[in-house]
Amino acid sequence: MKSLNRFADPVYCIMRLIVGLMFACHGAQKVLGWFTPPNAPPHSLDTMMTVGGWIEVVGGLLIAIGLLTRVAAFICSGEMAVAFFMVHAKSGSLFPIVNHGEAAVLYCWIFLFVFFYGSGCCSIDAIWCKPGASTA
Repeated sequence: MKSLNRFADPVYCIMRLIVGLMFACHGAQKVLGWFTPPNAPPHSLDTMMTVGGWIEVVGGLLIAIGLLTRVAAFICSGEMAVAFFMVHAKSGSLFPIVNHGEAAVLYCWIFLFVFFYGSGCCSIDAIWCKPGASTA
């Protein structure tokens, strides 16, 4: 199984790209009205939903391309924790399968992992911060 280790970082970068773009789509659906089903009523946005939507759009795109990845992932992870406890858990249950908060929990933990792991080899962060470059 050690032969698969050489694919770990490229597959991680693909995962980061897909998850970041999916997260940005959730935000674009909230604040821009994109990706909504036909005949769906428009979202009624309050201030928190609007701020959350923009965090999702900008943070998702930053994570997808690997720019300021750790900062964006930390903020997005926190937003998903807030979304779970302030929106989903208000229904009376802390179980994500019951309160429909599975996506919030998954995004929260994936972004927390991205925060600790970093952007990976295929990212703008990796291009800008090449190892061995002098910082002085």
